[in-house]
Amino acid sequence: MNFTKKPSEDDMLSSDDNELLCRIGPTSIMGDLLRQYWMPFLPSADLDEPDGPPLRVRLLGEDLVAFRDTRGQVGLLAERCPHRRASLFFGRNEACGLRCAYHGWKFDAIGACVDMPSELNAAAFQHKIRARAYPVRDVNGVLWTYMGARPVPPPFPPFEVNTLPAEQVYPPVLMLFECNWVQALEGDIDSAHIDWVHSKLRPESPYRGTWHGDRRPRLEVLHTDYGACYSARRRSEIDDRNWHRITQYLVPFFTMIAASDPATVSVRTWVPLDDQYTLQFVMRARLDRAVSKDERRQARDPFADWGGYAPATSDPRTRYYTRANLHNDYLVDRQLAKADLMLGIPFVGNLQDRVMTETMGTICDRREEHLSTTDAMIIHVRHRLIADARALRAQGTIPANVDDAALYRVRPASLLLAESESWIAATDKARQADAGVPIAWVPFV
Repeated sequence: MNFTKKPSEDDMLSSDDNELLCRIGPTSIMGDLLRQYWMPFLPSADLDEPDGPPLRVRLLGEDLVAFRDTRGQVGLLAERCPHRRASLFFGRNEACGLRCAYHGWKFDAIGACVDMPSELNAAAFQHKIRARAYPVRDVNGVLWTYMGARPVPPPFPPFEVNTLPAEQVYPPVLMLFECNWVQALEGDIDSAHIDWVHSKLRPESPYRGTWHGDRRPRLEVLHTDYGACYSARRRSEIDDRNWHRITQYLVPFFTMIAASDPATVSVRTWVPLDDQYTLQFVMRARLDRAVSKDERRQARDPFADWGGYAPATSDPRTRYYTRANLHNDYLVDRQLAKADLMLGIPFVGNLQDRVMTETMGTICDRREEHLSTTDAMIIHVRHRLIADARALRAQGTIPANVDDAALYRVRPASLLLAESESWIAATDKARQADAGVPIAWVPFV
């Protein structure tokens, strides 16, 4: 099924629908949907030391602590000790468990109470106590967790970045957004903005940026079992063909932007810390070789050219927060905007996108929007998320990609086609990670 249509009043979200879409707390309808999925929450390097200090983590509105035990296993527990609710962030990570500093109760990586030294009759009581714990997978430099109710988690998502050899995978690039997860994600499925916020004012500008003659993309959305993909069609700068940028969306928070490199695969995840904060994970890997030491160094400090990361505290809402941010106007350079770039902020990571999405407000009031034809994918994804969340709550219907791991084996694409050619047919194999064909790509800038 595919469609291209003008937005109608039915595409606009009511206040109730916007609340359903954005709120992801433990009892919310959308929160239930997100908890069906594995999600990344930290780079492995942030917990690189067995028996090292625990870290506070915030995910889906829950306060948690993560630690790597003596054997290297990572635990993710509710921050409050089940005894008297003191914070386990101040606990001692020792001898394969996290010991609460208040009364000495100790919990292993799966939440079992393994020691209760302050109790006379601990043997009769200890086995009844558990800390809330979520399973963790440590894969190719990223820690993932499953926060759902299943005693046995669903299959781990076999994205290419998760199945390629570790030496071919870059360190993840992270950035904290001070806004709701949906509006942060929507920047990845909005092709029209690349000709504006990412553009330079003249083709010879020394700064990285787009320069496209056709700034009016025509969108066509293809519904899929895992979510959707879409083509944004522009007239090519090279010849009379059409340039199709094909981006993937996988329910609920995974995106793959149109391919622009012949040897790189990637997936982005828009992880809600809560309703107001989102952590963007960009995971990339090479198909052709190992990632070099210099490439790894650059990936660990991706915003160095515009201030880098701000110093973090123990609060997860300060981690991977750039020095250029909402509260200092992202260090905007008006002279740079006058001479070289549409926006006086360089094209580094998703910083330019973040300027746009954060300044919509923490949670965008979508009743005030006026949607256009270039918003077709955004409209589709909003309604898909709402429909999937309601079906899960009302009928217990689980989205297909929760249990069918093969649905994660997809790729985006980008290619030039004649007017008469169908992008859907032309990229059928290119959109399959295991079809044995090269990446279909066109340079982005």
